[in-house]
Amino acid sequence: MTRFTTKMDAALIEARAAAERGEVPVGAVVVNPKGQIIARAGNRTRELHDPSAHAEILAIREACQIIGADRLPDHRLYVTLEPCAMCAAAISLARIAGLYYGASDPKSGGVEQGARVFSHSQCHHKPDIYGGINEVECAELLREFFASRR
Repeated sequence: MTRFTTKMDAALIEARAAAERGEVPVGAVVVNPKGQIIARAGNRTRELHDPSAHAEILAIREACQIIGADRLPDHRLYVTLEPCAMCAAAISLARIAGLYYGASDPKSGGVEQGARVFSHSQCHHKPDIYGGINEVECAELLREFFASRR
């Protein structure tokens, strides 16, 4: 019997660090087939002046550099918020095997909300998708961040 384990706690650490930098608190980690975290990132769009510097994109870029390839088959991505359409497309292009996310994003989600990137016939690869991992904690972090800005 295989026991399910999660790396969402590590993604939450990255999300909290992003919040401390004034970024929207989203964190992501890439896990290799051995279950080891090989890349981690939090949002850095404001810091880098780059609208594509989402946690998922940054973690995927780092993981690809580490393994020396443009694809991450058999790897897993944990992210605290449902990926947007841009990030979902990158996940597909990277051939990530499994996507685990925390909070749903009714406004900008691209996986099970909104664009639903993986359901389009043009999508070359659809990962296994598991939503709601540590959902309450992930959603609360976002709520607190935006409440402090109002």
